[in-house]
Amino acid sequence: MDREEIQRILPHRPPMLLLDDVSERDGVALGHYHVRGDEFFLQGHFPGNPMVPGVILCEIMAQSACALLEDRMSEGALFVYAGIDKAKFKKSVLPGDTVEVTCSLKRVIHPFFIVDAEASVDGNLCASATLTLALTEV
Repeated sequence: MDREEIQRILPHRPPMLLLDDVSERDGVALGHYHVRGDEFFLQGHFPGNPMVPGVILCEIMAQSACALLEDRMSEGALFVYAGIDKAKFKKSVLPGDTVEVTCSLKRVIHPFFIVDAEASVDGNLCASATLTLALTEV
């Protein structure tokens, strides 16, 4: 999916749409986001040494997970955070980096969907977490 297709399943819009593309194959979502350097979250994090905040990496992972869950969504449905567990941040993500995210569905306890996610740059693990997303009606 490109950005236009992503916007059909996610309500996010710039500047909070944090995926350039995402695909799903064999139960694994693969998403990408290129950090341009002009993003709002880099302006103050940190002046002179910008790096992507961990919470933004979690958001990129959650948005990627929605590709796995697309078939579970109906008109008026929305996935929202219900939890972030075991979050680990191993390496900084900097302007110019392209974040690659992999997500796999671990468990479903309706309306909760538990997803294991990892974010890497050039094959180096930057962040990982277990995300719990809740399916809600808008």
